[in-house]
Amino acid sequence: MMPIELREKGYQALMASLGPINAIRFLQLADWGTGNYTAERHQWLGSASRESFWQDIQRIRARKNVQQQSET
Repeated sequence: MMPIELREKGYQALMASLGPINAIRFLQLADWGTGNYTAERHQWLGSASRESFWQDIQRIRARKNVQQQSET
Protein backbone atom coordinates (compact mmCIF):
# COMPACT_ATOMS: atom_id res chain seq x y z
CA MET A 1 0.00 0.00 0.00
CA MET A 2 1.37 3.37 -0.99
CA PRO A 3 1.71 6.07 1.70
CA ILE A 4 -1.04 8.19 0.17
CA GLU A 5 -3.41 5.19 0.15
CA LEU A 6 -2.56 4.43 3.78
CA ARG A 7 -3.21 8.04 4.76
CA GLU A 8 -6.53 8.06 2.94
CA LYS A 9 -7.66 4.81 4.59
CA GLY A 10 -6.55 6.16 7.95
CA TYR A 11 -8.63 9.29 7.49
CA GLN A 12 -11.61 7.19 6.43
CA ALA A 13 -11.24 4.96 9.50
CA LEU A 14 -11.07 8.00 11.79
CA MET A 15 -14.13 9.52 10.18
CA ALA A 16 -16.07 6.25 10.39
CA SER A 17 -15.11 5.64 14.00
CA LEU A 18 -15.14 9.15 15.47
CA GLY A 19 -17.24 11.19 13.10
CA PRO A 20 -15.97 14.30 11.32
CA ILE A 21 -15.84 16.65 14.33
CA ASN A 22 -14.03 14.25 16.67
CA ALA A 23 -11.73 13.06 13.88
CA ILE A 24 -10.60 16.66 13.38
CA ARG A 25 -10.26 17.13 17.14
CA PHE A 26 -8.13 13.97 17.33
CA LEU A 27 -5.84 15.14 14.54
CA GLN A 28 -5.44 18.50 16.27
CA LEU A 29 -4.53 16.77 19.54
CA ALA A 30 -2.01 14.40 17.99
CA ASP A 31 1.50 15.37 19.06
CA TRP A 32 3.81 14.47 16.23
CA GLY A 33 6.85 15.52 18.25
CA THR A 34 9.84 17.58 17.38
CA GLY A 35 13.55 17.08 17.22
CA ASN A 36 15.76 14.39 15.80
CA TYR A 37 14.64 11.03 17.21
CA THR A 38 17.66 9.16 15.85
CA ALA A 39 20.17 11.49 17.50
CA GLU A 40 18.20 11.56 20.75
CA ARG A 41 17.92 7.77 20.76
CA HIS A 42 21.71 7.47 20.60
CA GLN A 43 21.91 9.76 23.64
CA TRP A 44 19.37 7.66 25.58
CA LEU A 45 20.92 4.32 24.76
CA GLY A 46 24.52 5.42 24.81
CA SER A 47 26.77 2.61 23.72
CA ALA A 48 24.37 -0.20 24.58
CA SER A 49 25.50 -3.44 23.03
CA ARG A 50 23.46 -6.43 22.03
CA GLU A 51 25.12 -8.38 24.84
CA SER A 52 24.23 -5.81 27.53
CA PHE A 53 20.67 -5.66 26.17
CA TRP A 54 20.37 -9.45 26.44
CA GLN A 55 21.78 -9.40 29.99
CA ASP A 56 19.15 -6.82 30.97
CA ILE A 57 16.39 -9.04 29.57
CA GLN A 58 17.71 -12.04 31.49
CA ARG A 59 17.85 -9.98 34.72
CA ILE A 60 14.27 -8.79 34.24
CA ARG A 61 13.05 -12.33 33.54
CA ALA A 62 14.85 -13.68 36.60
CA ARG A 63 13.30 -10.98 38.81
CA LYS A 64 9.87 -11.74 37.37
CA ASN A 65 10.31 -15.46 38.06
CA VAL A 66 11.31 -14.76 41.67
CA GLN A 67 8.24 -12.54 42.12
CA GLN A 68 5.94 -15.17 40.65
CA GLN A 69 7.38 -17.87 42.89
CA SER A 70 6.96 -15.74 46.02
CA GLU A 71 3.30 -15.08 45.12
CA THR A 72 2.47 -18.79 45.00
